[in-house]
Amino acid sequence: MKTRIVLLCALAFCTFTAQAQAQSAPAASQPPKSAESASPGNASANPPPAKSAIDPAKEKDIRRLLEAAGTKDLMLDLINGMETNIKPILQNSLPPGDYRDKLIDAFLTKFRSKLDVNQLLALAVPLYDQNYSDAEIKSLIAFYETPLGQKVVRVTPSMTAEMMEKGQKLGEELGRASMLEVLAEHPEFEKAMEDAEKDATAPSPKP
Repeated sequence: MKTRIVLLCALAFCTFTAQAQAQSAPAASQPPKSAESASPGNASANPPPAKSAIDPAKEKDIRRLLEAAGTKDLMLDLINGMETNIKPILQNSLPPGDYRDKLIDAFLTKFRSKLDVNQLLALAVPLYDQNYSDAEIKSLIAFYETPLGQKVVRVTPSMTAEMMEKGQKLGEELGRASMLEVLAEHPEFEKAMEDAEKDATAPSPKP
């Protein structure tokens, strides 16, 4: 039971971080890679040397970009949304009882006390350093500090949430239609499913 709870929490957190990375990615398009850097052969034969530290001036620019792009506020919203989503998952996974809501509330309180949004931002800094040059970072800052860039910051979270909701509904519709078609094409599956349900609900023979 304890292992299952831990796995559920880990899954929810992984979902949250994936959403945070996807939604906080810069909207401006990246410049094309050179032919040399885009070649798989060159990439594997001559891997770039690992950097021991980020240039302080570049790190300052990256943090300015994260601020201009509204990344911190976005992460805070995602944390709150994650807590809202994980609560019913835990409620459905734990045995019912007076303890359950108290346990979940205590867990969420403990989780919030350990999670610092600044730690998440710090994790983003080396990723931006690896994937963007300082000149590109400066260009992104210039974009996000324009009225259009600030509009992107304002509308992207709601647009992304709406796209995810619509995508989920589409996935449910396609999944339902696919399952009905498979059962129609393979009646043996439907019969096997009915037999399995009967076996599961049948009373156990007395010893």
